[in-house]
Amino acid sequence: MRLVQVFVPSGELETVLETAEALGVDYAVSAETSDGEFEALVSIPVAPDAVEPLLDEFRAVGLSSPSYTVVTAAETIVSDRMDELEVGSDDGTQAGKGTRISRDELEARARDLAPAASTYFVLLVVSTIIATAGLVLDSAATIIGAMVVAPMMGPALAASVGVVVDDDELAARGVVLQVAGLAATVATAAAIGWLLRGTVLLPPGFDITGVSQVRERITPNVLALFLALGSGVAGVVSLVRNVGSVLVGVAIAVALVPPAATAGLGIAWEHPTVVVTAGTLVLVNLLSINLAALILLWVAGYRPRETERIDRAYGRLRTRVVVLLAAIVVLSLVLGVVTYGTYQTAAVEHDIQTELQAMSDEPAFDELQFREIDVDYELLDVYSGDRPSVTVLVERPPGAEEPPDFADRVRERLAAATGTELEVAVELVDTQRSS
Repeated sequence: MRLVQVFVPSGELETVLETAEALGVDYAVSAETSDGEFEALVSIPVAPDAVEPLLDEFRAVGLSSPSYTVVTAAETIVSDRMDELEVGSDDGTQAGKGTRISRDELEARARDLAPAASTYFVLLVVSTIIATAGLVLDSAATIIGAMVVAPMMGPALAASVGVVVDDDELAARGVVLQVAGLAATVATAAAIGWLLRGTVLLPPGFDITGVSQVRERITPNVLALFLALGSGVAGVVSLVRNVGSVLVGVAIAVALVPPAATAGLGIAWEHPTVVVTAGTLVLVNLLSINLAALILLWVAGYRPRETERIDRAYGRLRTRVVVLLAAIVVLSLVLGVVTYGTYQTAAVEHDIQTELQAMSDEPAFDELQFREIDVDYELLDVYSGDRPSVTVLVERPPGAEEPPDFADRVRERLAAATGTELEVAVELVDTQRSS
């Protein structure tokens, strides 16, 4: 519930009370004794989504702008007259049956979620440092912990709220913070990677593409869209209903900060494939979050305060939605390419493993033991036409002999199983075991 308190300018108390009585809401009037500018303080308890129609009515009857209107959340209201806290509309229906907050509260919360630039960038740099360490250490827990600090939820929602309510300053601030924030994340991660590379803190020959947390961000697929769209929807619901903002903020940050930090590591390691794939994932997630937030806020019924500005806001909303959709479609093609390439490499490796297991059970190879398999088949190889390179380590016990043309037979079997021409190297290792 909400408690609306109106500081009524001198001479306007009767207008305010007549409006409250016409709407059928209870109110209390307190004398205002400060400097004579205000005549009284009127307190009105209403449901959360009844605040907006109540304030609109006050504006419609000419309540002057110098007045103060304070909306506070009431922890508890003890009364048998809860149904009377709804604001009636002209057709006799009730306007306050849900928990949708008013437009004014929405704007205020959106502004609060987009902090001052100094606070925003300090928190973002700290979270990026932690997340980058988590990526290098291959620690999912560290990465998730860093997302609690990352202030990525506010700018995304502020930009969408600004568009819907036709607040150019709020929309521009949200967009600038998002773009500058991601750029700062990439730069910070690149700087950390450059400092760590070649030091004793990392093992010799350390390759970021061999870290599972990094590989997860450089081999994204179209399912990443569901994370981003779901995060955007959850962010709007959290903002409108004032629930779970911290947890939702983590979900939004997970979609943005780790892949941006991965792109920064790609720059530090001079690995263009990492930069392109992780950067694409960041852009897709960013655009999807904004798209979901824009559409859901408009569907929820939020509009500019002045009726004549609704058409302009709708036009801008429609333009942004079209641009976002087009960009997402184009970038999703890249995700589709990555998804297909990743599937192909995984399928080839799986088929090789399965076929070698089947060969080890055949009588012709029962004296040999297939020990290790190394498949060199990367994403770029799928589209460049390079053949997969397979190295098979085979243990040959004393007295055992491999079949004639053993390497060719292995290559033919693997090529038939995968449907792909392969380069196969078979390494035979003679073994002896102590008794």
